[in-house]
Amino acid sequence: MKKIIYNLIVLMCMAAVFAACKEDTNELGPVPSASDVEFTFAPSAENDNILNFSSPSGFLKIWDFGNGKSAQGDNVKGTYPVKGTYTVTLTVYTSGGSAKTSKEVVIAETDPTLLDIPVYNKLTGGNSKPEGKTWVVDAATKGHFGLGPKASTGPEWYQAGANEKAGSGLYNDKYTFKLAGFAYVMNTAGDVYMNGGQAANFPGSTPSPVGDFMAPYTAPTNLTWSVTDDNKFLSISSGGFIGYFTGVNTYEIMSLTDDEMFLKYYDNVNGEFAWYIRLIREGYVRPTEPVVPKEYKIEDISQNFDGVGSANFTGDSQGSIVKYDNPAPVPINTSAKVGKYVKADGQGGEYANIQLPLKYRMDLRARNVFKLKVFIPSYNDYTKVGAEDWQSYKTLQKQVSMKLQNSLLGGNAYTTQAEVKQTGLETDKWLELTFDFSAFADREDFDKVVIQIGGEAIFTGGIFFLDDVELLPE
Repeated sequence: MKKIIYNLIVLMCMAAVFAACKEDTNELGPVPSASDVEFTFAPSAENDNILNFSSPSGFLKIWDFGNGKSAQGDNVKGTYPVKGTYTVTLTVYTSGGSAKTSKEVVIAETDPTLLDIPVYNKLTGGNSKPEGKTWVVDAATKGHFGLGPKASTGPEWYQAGANEKAGSGLYNDKYTFKLAGFAYVMNTAGDVYMNGGQAANFPGSTPSPVGDFMAPYTAPTNLTWSVTDDNKFLSISSGGFIGYFTGVNTYEIMSLTDDEMFLKYYDNVNGEFAWYIRLIREGYVRPTEPVVPKEYKIEDISQNFDGVGSANFTGDSQGSIVKYDNPAPVPINTSAKVGKYVKADGQGGEYANIQLPLKYRMDLRARNVFKLKVFIPSYNDYTKVGAEDWQSYKTLQKQVSMKLQNSLLGGNAYTTQAEVKQTGLETDKWLELTFDFSAFADREDFDKVVIQIGGEAIFTGGIFFLDDVELLPE
């Protein structure tokens, strides 16, 4: 009996729900008509770039101003700091549905006083600085200028040391961004610094005393700047640029604060290159941070690729190292596993290496000799460089270099502080090599070990094998 009563109650509830739905449907209002979505607009009394929009039909209204902003109501205001044509859309909602209409709004002139965009304010100083903000290269900071592969997010191949490019024309340039008229003032102090591939485009260019080229140059006076809508890219009009010139004038904004700017840009001669430049606001003094010196000592360094080892080498952007089956397990090296060292093919690969950063400064007074085993296959392709260079490249491929570096001075293939090379090596056999750094035993600044197989200044890539890397005991 209880079950019957329960079922009756459920049926009564469902009937009530259906009735309610039917009743609601009967009470729906009409869909908005064309007249309901009509609207007018006119400049406000205070500013031609602030428009008053009106559509007093009494229904719910949502406005899309076409500039990334929206509003709700019968009478609303839209602000348009930048000249251009904008599509304004009004959507009207009733209980019976919705309808929309759009109209174009043309803004004749940009009004910088209305611009309150974070990236603009950081770049120019905003409305509070009508004279604009001036930026200079952050010359005193390591890594203020550098190079990496196109897909990188930082200068993996090369980082300039503090003031390394003094005398090139790079550090005396000033770059001023103004909000009014989006004006860009490039003060070159008479000369600029550039990639060698651009030298022919600058009359009077000469080799720079610190590499690449410099040339006399006075920038045009009518330059402007712009930032993409997503705030990711900064562009300078024709004739203007920022920092070291590589033939482009568009820069990816990697980071931007009120005081610092970090930009990435490309090279119109070599499409695989990405250049980096760091700038600071003129007059900005970077807060000094206490430098905690690394401890001066020596520890075991070893890696045989069969076990864990104390040295975990990692590749740079163009070189890699992985554990791999021994290609030639012969008496000099019967290990099951060795390190497979792959050197990238193409521009940038000439500086490929593997690295071991240390948490201390090396004390080389008692322990300063390294040993390792290497296998150089003869199947590496040297012929891609052309017949005239084949022999010299083939010779360079038969080379192993070990370097000790100071990371505070750049610590990459461009800034080697101590190097020992083994050249003219045999192929297709395991070789045991010794690298003696006793000549540098009085140095106290090394905190990185770099191994480079195949030589520098060649672009043919290659596959090599490495094993039993060890700093010999005292």
